[in-house]
Amino acid sequence: MSYRNLEEKLRAAGDIVAMLRNAQAPPYIYPVVPPEYSNWRDEQRAWQNSCVFFNQSYHMMESYLEGPDAVKLLSRLGVNSFATFTPGKAKQYVACNENGSVIGDGVLFHLEENLVSFVGRPPVTNWIEYHAVTGGYDVTFQRDERALERMARGLPPQHRMYRFQVQGPLAPDVMAKATGRPVPEIKFFQMGEFVIGKCRVRALRHGMVGQPGWELMGPWAEGDEVRAAILDAGRDFDLRAAGGRTYSSNTVESGWIPSPLPAVYTGGDLRPYREWLAADAYEAVTSIGGSFVSNRIEDYYLTPADLGYGSLVKFDHDFIGRQALEGHAGQERRRKVTLVWDADDVERATGGMLRDEYGRAPKYIDLPCAVYSTYPYDRVTKNGRTVGISTWSGYSANERTMLSLAMVDVADATPGTAVTLVWGEEDGGTRKLTVERHRQIELRATVAPAPYARGARESYRVAAAR
Repeated sequence: MSYRNLEEKLRAAGDIVAMLRNAQAPPYIYPVVPPEYSNWRDEQRAWQNSCVFFNQSYHMMESYLEGPDAVKLLSRLGVNSFATFTPGKAKQYVACNENGSVIGDGVLFHLEENLVSFVGRPPVTNWIEYHAVTGGYDVTFQRDERALERMARGLPPQHRMYRFQVQGPLAPDVMAKATGRPVPEIKFFQMGEFVIGKCRVRALRHGMVGQPGWELMGPWAEGDEVRAAILDAGRDFDLRAAGGRTYSSNTVESGWIPSPLPAVYTGGDLRPYREWLAADAYEAVTSIGGSFVSNRIEDYYLTPADLGYGSLVKFDHDFIGRQALEGHAGQERRRKVTLVWDADDVERATGGMLRDEYGRAPKYIDLPCAVYSTYPYDRVTKNGRTVGISTWSGYSANERTMLSLAMVDVADATPGTAVTLVWGEEDGGTRKLTVERHRQIELRATVAPAPYARGARESYRVAAAR
């Protein structure tokens, strides 16, 4: 049966949770870039020990807002302050619904006066576009689709701009050789410029895995030349090009939760938005996975504080969700943490596939990322009671352990607290094609800070202070 929009699809499904838990969508896909260039273990180690090169040109959604109301629109939709958001700066951008639940997040780039770019997963792009075309703002909106959508329509998988990342303790040395001069001083989350050959490269300074580095961007036609120059310069510094498998795993060290379910599936005030969204929009076809199960989709919604974004919420402007978030200010419910999985229990789980009969083995733990749905939600318990939700999980070759990012009750968020992670889905698994028949098991875990990596924790403190 075909539906005209997301609202019709949800009404026909009746049970929203069941629809998303049984959706046939795979995990978030990283197309075009090879899964590995060498091997993901050495590629992981490069961002902490030498230098890593990520090609981010294909998997993210990009959009551009141009016009005198560009910042006004973004300010209305975002919890962030825009008081000092001027050209040459960027910010981690968080958008909420009227109840203060997160729709999504990503990065805003203030490229020029009246020109701003947003880069991230589709939910926030969709939310911005809806308000740009229906809100009466003096702004034009350009949608730059992900490679997946372009290739599905028979188009080349290219964006308006290439997007690379160079990260690691030797990143300054690599860029100095690539440019032929010392790297310029660029403040955290501000933009500057490198010149590589004849190409002018815009550079965002950040520390995604707690090491020095930059996100580099420029016209698509210059991407191959810039990429080749950086890789050539990196030969003397053990630079590793990282594939899609490696890229998806860096978040377990850096502490960024990439997978909050967009809080758009309920609420009468959001009905016009759901009627605007297509029946095959990202929100309509993505999947929920894991051991956390509730019959209320609202129980999967998250707040900025849950995701560690409480410090980004500023009440110096009017924005959607402000009243609800003001009511919750100072009442932190859960805290973002890292869970360090017990090594013996992980060995027991992975060894189960060699010993148990089909259908009785634990859920397969893939490496480096054990993520098998768009939105992973695993139950975290203590003494039999649910105390939180675990999301993105994977193995870190740098820390030599399995980690996951989680949100746990404040009372249980102290580093060193022992908790239990319920791994696998109920009743042998849902109907997702990414889920084999299996049995649920319990894995012991220990609460640790997020970010977990030593360097990332320091970078996070600096970012929070700003």
